Amino acid sequence: MAFDPKTVIIEDKLDGLTSGRYDSYIAHVYCYEGECDFAFNGMDYTISRDNSMIIIMPALTANLRPSSDFKVKVIYVLGPFLEASSPRSNYGIKGSLSLYLNPVIKLLPEEQERCKADFDMVEKRLQHENHLFQEEMMMCTLQALFLDYFDFHARVYGNDPISFQNADIMQRFFNLLESGVYKEHREISYYASELCITSKYLSEVCKKITGLSANYWINRFTIREINALLNNRRMSIPDIVEQFNFSSQAYFTRYVQNYLGQSPSDYR
Repeated sequence: MAFDPKTVIIEDKLDGLTSGRYDSYIAHVYCYEGECDFAFNGMDYTISRDNSMIIIMPALTANLRPSSDFKVKVIYVLGPFLEASSPRSNYGIKGSLSLYLNPVIKLLPEEQERCKADFDMVEKRLQHENHLFQEEMMMCTLQALFLDYFDFHARVYGNDPISFQNADIMQRFFNLLESGVYKEHREISYYASELCITSKYLSEVCKKITGLSANYWINRFTIREINALLNNRRMSIPDIVEQFNFSSQAYFTRYVQNYLGQSPSDYR
């Protein structure tokens, strides 16, 4: 089967992150010049010259504010192809989770050269459209890029070993959250039951791997979507209360006040 050119796409601007075109992709970004402020997962960040970032969910990106001299390269990899190309290492789970908190990776000089070489190689290999084994070649080329990112990330966050069992638990926990079940269920006991483990064990695994509680992640996913709905005004506050299965509007107001620092109406 021929390699689908839509599987890996390279662009020299960040606009694609907020366009909706690449919501099924994971974006690897290298900044060559200038800087760009942006919001991701409800927090503000800046990527500057010779630093990189990985955006695992482009739909969480907003408010791009590039400087006049901003120069960037973005490699978009379709989710299933990235999974097929990823190294068989449980470290990828830890890396992915921390990228929800901060997608920017500040690189050392040697890492900058390595990262740029990886980006150049991916772009070069992508041009070999007549290669009889282009799909396999792209997988190998991307795997080298991913392994270097593992190395960069481990230097910053540490390389503590993660058991297969714990990695599997975290992956399935995040799959549940990404499916949107937090709209109906925000109790640890629900997720623990779905994963066939105790609430205590789920909390321990989350804390060990991410440094944050299971409750943090459940509420983080919940408030992220509530924040988006409050910002776009396409849904009334009573409708949001109903969609997220809050017992009352007063409870919803207290919840939003706790996480966003304002009542829903004031936030709007």
